[in-house]
Amino acid sequence: MALHQSGEDYLEAIHVLHLHKSYVRAVDVAHELEVSKPSVSRAMGILRDGGFIEIEDDGNIILTETGREVAERIYERHRILTQWLIDLGVTPETAAEDACKMEHDISIEAFACLKAHLREAHPNISF
Repeated sequence: MALHQSGEDYLEAIHVLHLHKSYVRAVDVAHELEVSKPSVSRAMGILRDGGFIEIEDDGNIILTETGREVAERIYERHRILTQWLIDLGVTPETAAEDACKMEHDISIEAFACLKAHLREAHPNISF
């Protein structure tokens, strides 16, 4: 199943929430993405049917291996693109917003080159 940008955003949000807490509910995702609970409910059904998440009986949302791989890839792109834009002089808030738009469309080749460039510029930051 191919994911659209919104699906990737949901997976990334679940991943980021899991970095800060062990239990993620639909309401947490709605708050993180600033969307309605019905929107989250619909997205969770699509992601569950696609094999990207599992929802436990108590409502806890868990990324499957496939979902985790996608989420980690998108989150890495977000972090690196944000840092690059900040390095260019963009304010951190705008950099994060723009990175969210760019993370879905950048080619594998361009991202690899950007990542290598940032590793040279920031040897003490783990990318």
